[in-house]
This record gives sequence, C-alpha cells and structure tokens, in this order.
Amino acid sequence: MEIVIAGGHGKIALHLERMLSDRGHSVRGLIRDPSQGVDLSGSGAEPVICDLEALESDAIADLIGSADAFVFAAGAGPGSGPERKWTVDYGGVVKTIEACRKNGIDRYVIVSAMRADPDAEDDGGFGTYLRAKGRADQKLAESGLGFTIVRPGMLNDYPGTGSVEAGTKLDRGDIPREDVAVAIAEVLESQRTSGISFDLVGGDTPVEIAISQLSGG
Repeated sequence: MEIVIAGGHGKIALHLERMLSDRGHSVRGLIRDPSQGVDLSGSGAEPVICDLEALESDAIADLIGSADAFVFAAGAGPGSGPERKWTVDYGGVVKTIEACRKNGIDRYVIVSAMRADPDAEDDGGFGTYLRAKGRADQKLAESGLGFTIVRPGMLNDYPGTGSVEAGTKLDRGDIPREDVAVAIAEVLESQRTSGISFDLVGGDTPVEIAISQLSGG
C-alpha cells in the first residue's frame, strides 16, 4: 500500500513509518520543518513538506498525491494554546478529509484521544483539546470515507509490549506510543476495521489479536 501520514515527525508516526516500511509498504510523511526530513528518511518514509495550518485543502491535496490510505497523527501538542488546538487538531483534519476526497483516498485513520467529546467544555485547556478532537472525529465519521478512529490512553515512551486492550469504551490507562503504532499498522492492513472507533490502552492481548477481535475477525 501507499500510505501518507500527517504529523510525520511525531513519535507515533516515526514508529509507524518504520513498521510500515519494514512490512513492505510505501510511506510518505507530512512535515512542516525540512530539517526533520532526515529522521523520516531514516525511518523508511519519504518526507513531504506540508504545513497543514498555512495551506488550504487544494494545496494539501496536491502535496499528498495518490495513496491507498491516509493517517492523521498530527497534533498541536500539550504546550500549545487553545487556538492551535482548533487549527491543527480540528482544522488539519477537516482540510485533509477534503484533500483525501479530492484525491480519491477512501481510507482514513485518525489518532484521537480517550474521552474526546465534541461537547466538552471549551475551557482553553484540556477541555478545548477534547472538544477539538471530538469534533474532528465527528467530521470524519460523517465524511463518507472508510474511517477508523483510534483513541489511545495516556501516551508514554516506554518500549512497546506488543499487547494491548482495545474496546468501545475502556477505563483510563497508559500505553506506549510504540504499541499505538503497531495497532495502527494492524488497522491499516485490515479492511474490517473500516467504520469503527475504539479506545486503546496497555493490556494482555497481543495487538494483532486485539484488533482482529475488535473488527470481528
């Protein structure tokens, strides 16, 4: 498959790029900073300079080009203000949905967050983050694309265990970013995950089995 990843220099994305490349897929990563390109190349991905905040959807579509699937792993980050929660976590999704439609890319996987809620309090802090994420998820679910919404728990940088818990609504928990990347790779390789949303935390079930059970085999 040809796969494009927004937020290509993020920690989850770098893990994912390496995994997908190792599995024989062709991967392109969208980045704002050209200096990050060397890290993407080292992970087996082709870097594409694309500023999701500055560009409109038509220009983004031109940069994305053709692909079999699109992954939104971008984010404003915990140190950003409320405005960037809307321009990146929400606005970036809206623009890339439109770009995927224009380019005929039907498969769209998004890295969301547990408790993302379109009606969360717009408090300028974490509530705004959950609201922006929730509204982005809502837009994607209504887009007509073959979507999968992955909602990981609290992310950490411990080595992946290869085991998770996946379900419609789980208790809060932590999960290594590496295990999130493995789960996304499994999602991309299974058409049965199209049209579903799920929480993801650390657990005792091998990732491949957890995703297979979630998607009905």
